[in-house]
Order: sequence, then C-alpha cells, then structure tokens
Amino acid sequence: MLTKLAMTGFKHRWRDYLVLFSGLIMSSAIFYMFEALATNNAFLKQNTSIGMVGFIFQFGSVLLTIITLVYIGYANSFLLSMRKRDYGLFMMVGARKSKIGQLIWLETLLVGVTATIVGILVGTALTAGVSQILINSLGLTLHRFAAWYAPAALVTILLYVGLFLIAGVFNLIALTRTPALKLLHSNDQPNRPQLKPMRQLLEVIVGLISIAIGYWAMANLETLVLAGIGIALVTIVLGTYLLFNAIFVWLMVALKRFKFAQRGLNGFTLSQLSFRIRNYTKMLSIVAMLFALALGAITVGMGFHSQIPLMANANNAYDMGLVNTTKSERQQIAAMKPKTTHTYHFKATKKVTYYRAAEFNQQPFTTIKMQNKHQLDYRPVQNNAAKLQKSFDNYQLTQLQGGTMAATTPVFLSETAYAKLAQPEQRLTVFTTNSVLEHRSALAKLAKEHFHTTNPEQYGGRYAMYQLVNSMYSGLEFMGMFLGIAFLAMLASCLMFKILSGAAADQHRYAMLDKVGTTRRQLTGAINKEIAVLFILPGIVGIVHVLFGLQMFKIIMVTSPYTGIWLPFLIFAGLYLLYYLMTITIYRRIVLE
Repeated sequence: MLTKLAMTGFKHRWRDYLVLFSGLIMSSAIFYMFEALATNNAFLKQNTSIGMVGFIFQFGSVLLTIITLVYIGYANSFLLSMRKRDYGLFMMVGARKSKIGQLIWLETLLVGVTATIVGILVGTALTAGVSQILINSLGLTLHRFAAWYAPAALVTILLYVGLFLIAGVFNLIALTRTPALKLLHSNDQPNRPQLKPMRQLLEVIVGLISIAIGYWAMANLETLVLAGIGIALVTIVLGTYLLFNAIFVWLMVALKRFKFAQRGLNGFTLSQLSFRIRNYTKMLSIVAMLFALALGAITVGMGFHSQIPLMANANNAYDMGLVNTTKSERQQIAAMKPKTTHTYHFKATKKVTYYRAAEFNQQPFTTIKMQNKHQLDYRPVQNNAAKLQKSFDNYQLTQLQGGTMAATTPVFLSETAYAKLAQPEQRLTVFTTNSVLEHRSALAKLAKEHFHTTNPEQYGGRYAMYQLVNSMYSGLEFMGMFLGIAFLAMLASCLMFKILSGAAADQHRYAMLDKVGTTRRQLTGAINKEIAVLFILPGIVGIVHVLFGLQMFKIIMVTSPYTGIWLPFLIFAGLYLLYYLMTITIYRRIVLE
C-alpha cells in the first residue's frame, strides 16, 4: 500500500523528479568524463611529456569529488523536501515508522543508482562524441584514449552509490525522528538571513587572505611544484566559499535599503534571493570554481592549439621539400596556391650535396634566424649562394631533402664546376603555403604519396615539425578542451538544477503577483533579473580566478598563456549566455503557467 502511495507521489511531482534525475545524470556523466582521463594512466603518459600530470589529475579528482559531495547533498535535500509532506501524511494515517524508513532508504538508493548508471552511459556517449569532434576539428593525434574505460565507470559507481547509501541512512534517521506535524509544515519554514557584522568581517578577511595565498602559489608553481597545486586547491576553494557566504548575504540585505529596491518588482526579486540565500552561497561557490576551471581549461587548450603552428613556423621557412617531383605532385602543390615555390638542381654524394650557385642567386633561399632561444622570436633571412654557404642555418636546406641526404653538407658551385660532377642531377622543389594548419590534409596526402610514410622524421620542413609538435601537445590540447567542455556542462547542471529545483515552490508567489494585477512583462523582468544575479556573481569571481590561475601555465607554454585570451573568453561568454537563456526559459514555463 505504501509503495502505491509513493508511486502516486512520483506521478504527481514528475516535473520535479525530472529536474532531479536530469541533474544527477549530468553530474555522474561529467564525473565519468573526467575520470576517463584521470584514471587512464597509459593515455596520460603517452600524450604528454609533463611528468606530474598524473598528480595534477589526482588533485582535480579531489576537487571534483568535493563538488560532487555538495551537489549530491543538494540533490538529496531536494528529494527529501519533496517527500517530507507525503511521509508526514503517511504517519498521520497510522503507517509504521520502520516501514516508512525502509521506503525512504530504498527510494533514495533507487534514485541514486538509476541516475548513476544512466549517467555513466550518457558520459560514455558524451566522451566519444566530444573527443571525435575535437580530434577531427583540431587535427589532434592521440594514443590509448578510450571513450569506455572500466576503471572510470567503477570509480563513478563506487563514489555515487556510496554517497547515496549514506544519504539514504541520513534520510531514514531524519524523517523517522521528526514528528509528523513538523513534516507536514517543513516547507513553510522561512530562511531569513541575519547580518552578523563581526563574523562576516572575519570571513571576508580570512577569505581574501586564503585567495591571495592561492594566487601566490599558482604564480610560483615552478618553485613549489606539486605543493603549489595542493595549496591553491585548498585556499582558493575555502576563500571563495567564505567570500560568498559573507558578502552575498550582506549584499542582498543592504540592497533592499536603497530606493531602487522600491521600484517595480525589485523588492520582490531581492526578497526571492534573500529567502534562500544560505542555500545559494555553497552552490554559487561551486559554480564559481567550475566557471574558473572550465574557462581556464578552454583558454589553455586553445593556447596550446595556437602555439603549435608558431613552433612549426620557427623551424623552417618552407612547408615541405620534394626531390624529383612527379606531374601529379606538382599539381597537388599548385592546388594549395603556395606563396613561394622554388626548384633547385643538385648532385649528391653520401656526405655532400652540390648545388648550382646561380639558382640561389636568382631565387634566394629563406632561412629562419632565431633571435632568442627561449622564445618564438625569429626572423626570415634571404640568402644567396655565398651567404648560405657561410650560414649556420644552411642545414634547413638539406633538411628539406629528407632521408639520408638531410645529414649531408651543402656546397654551392659555379656552373662550370657543377657540370664536371659525374653524379646524376636531381631536383629539389620547396614551397610555402599561407598556413600549415589550413592545408594539413593536403600536405599529409602529398607526404604519404612522395615519401611512402607518415613518419615526420623522414622528411623536413614546417609540416614535419607541425606533426612532431602536434603529437607532443595534442594530449594537453585535448585535455584542456575536453575538460573545459565537461566542466562547462557540470557548471550548467549545478546552476540550472539549483534554480529549477526551487521553481515549483515559487509558482504560488508568482500566481499571487498575477492576481494583484502585475503584468506579464513585469513578472518576466523580475525572473530575468533574479537569475541574472545568480549567473553574474560566480562568473565575475571565476574570471578573476582564471586571470590569476593562468600563471601556472607559464612553465609549460612557449607563448604567454594570456596571448589571444579574448577569443576563449568570448566563446565562453556566448555559451554561458546560452545556458542563462535556457534556464530562464524553463523557469518561466514552470512558474508562469
């Protein structure tokens, strides 16, 4: 009988349960996506040269576990709030507390296990889809990556099911020890914030000091190494929570004293925020951290993506060199519309390659001259035969011939001396396109056809260096972009779940406003402002965290981590705005029916 009554409750509040299930599914899916990288040691070792990347992912797992604990705590609280009144009614009609306790425990566990299993399946699908999009669009080279990874699924199941087992026991104890009358009126209890100046001032001071220590640790990661990551993890998480807990409560109470709070529905909006202020502070702290992680990961990923062609361009002035090109190969080169194409004739022995000096005087050969060995600071130098003979950079010419000739010494001869050589004459064609990245598919086809291999060590030029660098940095680039997308989805899941979980309780408030003559436009404006505050505040804190956090990557990035930062910020702002629009649309449909 109690089971039938419980199922009736499910059907009556199916929308609330849909919000709960979708939030838990996304949470477990994102956790699985992260663990699919963090627990795959073979992938981490083969796709990055950074030795401590495994420890970095361990710290990341700790942070994500903390976020998951808070998230499941909110989800369980939401589930409990939905069922308190129902179980109170069951007690009023004579149901035994032990029977209700069993039902509570089983219901909590059923919700958790079902959402976790579905979440792992969704996470596997998302991992496969996102990875393929990134690999195909960015031209990445990855090794030992798998969308389905059993250890990641096992870690996800153990964590989530374990937490829901604990939550079920907590719910059992909480509901069976609460009087039936109190359960019936549990949702009628106001949660008004009270200002405690000294306590809040102390929280602000400790919070600012903690965040300052965290920023210092990230800026000095080269000295502190792993300790710096641990210090930053603890201090920034603690400082963010303390600042939100102190400043946000004070801000809402203080704003209600200004005149603008009396205009329109501004007072109602501030009261709505104040009503659940204590519950929002923890979630907004989590969202701020996820915002920083997502934006920072995407920024770093795009930073690695942009520096790969720069490093390739610093190696050679020409994309590729082909010896004795065929008609088909010349047509392929022409199809790429190269900016520069030169053909030089030569004769070679095992140790020396002899060139016609006149050709280099007519068509100067460009070499790359490094200005600073620690930076991508270089300039192109035009060389005739005499200059090239004396230049330390003349290896860039023989490098383009590939194979065994790449190690020979170049010598430039007059026409008479060149004609006396008995070796057969060959042709070296070199060319430069406007972008290796843009023509990488055509260059790959040409290299495979000419050299009969895809190994970049067998031929020289910018494209060969692009392949080598891309294989080195693809793992880091993929991790940054992949985790950025995952954290962004987690961020949206957390914030949308928190906002939408209170939508059903807000229906009667907006219904009352409608009855007293408030226009639809005013109601919509109030909703837009309320939710905008909840999106903007963690966004501001997250951006500040990112700007300081990028200091960590100075030691592994050739270019400045702030180079081109406007692009990932702009893309992220667009996605963040999209989530905001989705949230207000769903919220309005629920509360303004």
